[in-house]
Amino acid sequence: VPACPSTVESLPGIDPDDPRLRGEHLIVVVKSARRIMRFRNGALMRTDGSAACWTMGLGPTPVGHKLREGDGKTPEGWYRTSDKPWSQWYAAIAVHYPNRRDADAARADGRLTVDQASQTVRALAADRKPPQTTPVGGEILIHGGGNQTDWTLGCIAMANRDIDALRATLPRSMVTDVLILP
Repeated sequence: VPACPSTVESLPGIDPDDPRLRGEHLIVVVKSARRIMRFRNGALMRTDGSAACWTMGLGPTPVGHKLREGDGKTPEGWYRTSDKPWSQWYAAIAVHYPNRRDADAARADGRLTVDQASQTVRALAADRKPPQTTPVGGEILIHGGGNQTDWTLGCIAMANRDIDALRATLPRSMVTDVLILP
């Protein structure tokens, strides 16, 4: 597995001019490397003297972008996050999937109705988690429970101590940007 880059600009396939890359609270997931990283102002954070870069597990079919409920994939792109303290999964952080691009594509190809797509867009505009029970799927989380294998249904799984370390670097609300790369 490749080492974690010291700056976000070193990541493959990003738009270096995107201002979100230099935000105070940024989580980046690189699915192919099975890495989750915490950046601040474009630089890899350090926690407890070590880089804020951890290994992770995904779903059973991790290659490709999530398109529908039950496909076992983790979405790719820019999302927002929020805390989910009532989850059955340890220390869960909710990923606001689908995003606007996902909703527009799903509406265009018939996976979402006009009403479902507009509910999604309204929730995202209010910085809330969009509807989670549509045909495109939902309940994508960053959570604990172990990172040794790809065992989730599409979530991002970390060792419990690692998600605790990640959460300690984020605002109490867990609201931030997350970029999920292939």
